[in-house]
This record gives sequence, structure tokens and C-alpha cells, in this order.
Amino acid sequence: MCKKIAILTSGGDAPGMNACIRSIVRSGLSQGFEVYAIYDGYKGIIKRNIVKMERHSVSDIINRGGTIIGTARFKEFVELETQKKAADILKEMEIDSLIAIGGDGTYKGALALHRQGIHTIAIPGTIDNDIASTDFTIGFDTALNTIIDCIDKLRDTSTSHQRCSVVEVMGHHCGDLAAYAGLACGAEFTLINEQLTNKAALLNDLKRQKSDGKRHAMVIVAEKIINVDELAHEIEREVGFDTRSEVLGHMQRGGSPTANDRVLASRMGDYAVNLIAKDTSGVCIGIIDNKLQYLDIEKALTMKRKGSIDLLEVAKRLA
Repeated sequence: MCKKIAILTSGGDAPGMNACIRSIVRSGLSQGFEVYAIYDGYKGIIKRNIVKMERHSVSDIINRGGTIIGTARFKEFVELETQKKAADILKEMEIDSLIAIGGDGTYKGALALHRQGIHTIAIPGTIDNDIASTDFTIGFDTALNTIIDCIDKLRDTSTSHQRCSVVEVMGHHCGDLAAYAGLACGAEFTLINEQLTNKAALLNDLKRQKSDGKRHAMVIVAEKIINVDELAHEIEREVGFDTRSEVLGHMQRGGSPTANDRVLASRMGDYAVNLIAKDTSGVCIGIIDNKLQYLDIEKALTMKRKGSIDLLEVAKRLA
């Protein structure tokens, strides 16, 4: 009997998801499998929003951001009854394998279906780079380049106006976007969850730099760790810099994926199909030292992200 593989994307969208979908469809078909797309994440299983895919179904999507099969957060999927119902629907359709692309919430859903007898593979797709079992996630590089482009433009105007810019970037509980952007953009200060900078020390350093003739400053802040509006007002009051706060927001999720994300997504999609062909299940894919590897989802979910504190140390020496 022909093996049937389904794909879904769940949680926040990430540039490169479409490249991964394309890779799974094309690789699966080339190996003689039937491939199905589940629309709108785990909710799509319950809604039976499942469509058979052909080669032409994924034509001209490798360069597109977002996900053509949609995504959604489905809180009810934490319930065992919902998980069993989803597994029963897939078995009824004779779909025995699922490849899920997303973050840790997506991983938990894939693990739940694995326990219900569905072969599952999880692929890391999230701009935050907050999956500990991989060096990089699909979408991180694109989001980072979007941030860098925005900050470069802000620096042009902040230099002209002798201004300090306080920029909030995404990242949730992981400071990788902020840390990488801080180093890449030559920011004077970067604040991340893993290593909060003493506010008094930040203000004193900015005072010193301004008295030394510094005409502008860039402070990058990972989201949810400090109110950037209040910090901007404090810098203006205590340091004397004309200061503006900027929240980049969801523009960081959008845009055509970079070459790095397209290649990473394509490699991961093909690797996932190869694992399915070997009846591997309950695992997630990661890239470590540029080599694709897999690990039990259950173990991956217990791992702690090391963070990018080392990048902050480099940035401090170069600021």
C-alpha cells in the first residue's frame, strides 16, 4: 500500500515554510508517496481540511513568505480527546505519517499524535530561533535580515539628528534576534532576556559616550523585557539624547525568505521524507554544525537554549 504523508504548519508563520512544503511534496512524490496538505494547522485535521498535493501544487512558492497552507493556534489540541479524534481522522483517511513545521507548540502536537499511533516528524519553523535542538530554525535568517535592514535605515536618520534609537525586536523568550542584530548593526547596547543590562550602567555609559562626542546611539531590546517607550524617555531625560522608541512588530515575520532559509528549509523537508521512508517517528529535525540530525521530540522539549550571551561580549568590545 502506498504510504500517505500529510504536512501542516502551525503556530507563528515563518519565511521559508513554503520552501519546506515544496520540498516535502516534491521529495515525497519522487519516492512514490501520496502527499496531502492540512490547511490551518492542527485545527485543519479536525475540520478535515485536507487536500491531496501534486507537483504543480507547489510551483512558484519557494520564494514566497508566510505559508500557503495557512496556520492557526488551536488550544483545544492539548486535550487528549481532541488528539485521539485527530489521529482517528488521519487513520480513517489512511494517512499514517505527518510532518509538522513550527515551534515548540507544534512539537507538542506532533508528539501527541505520535503517541496515538501516527508517524510524526517535527521541523523547526520559527523566526525566534528558540528551539534548543537545532542551531538555526527556518525563518530566523530572514527575520534577522529584515531587522538589520530596518536598523540600518534608523541609524541613517538618528545620525543626522544626533538621536538615540531604542528598538524592540521579536524573540519572545529567546534573545537570538536581538543579539545577532546588535552585533551585525554595531549597536551600542543590546538587552536580551538571558543577560539583562543594569539600567544605571546603560545610562552612565550613554552619558560618557555623549560627553566624548558621540552623535548617535542604538539600543536594541528583545521584546517583553522592558518598556521601550519608558526607557527612551529615561534616556532623553538622564542623558540628553533626543531619543525615539521603535517597535518593529510583525513586519519581522514577513518577506521573501533569504537564500539561507530556502536552502535550510529544502534540506530539512527532504530529510524529513527520508526519515518517514524509514518508518522513523516521534522525532524532530535539527541542524548542528551544518549537519542534519534528528532527536526524540520528548527529549528536545526538555532542552534549554544556550542563548547568545557570547555575541553580547563581542559586541561590547566592538561598540
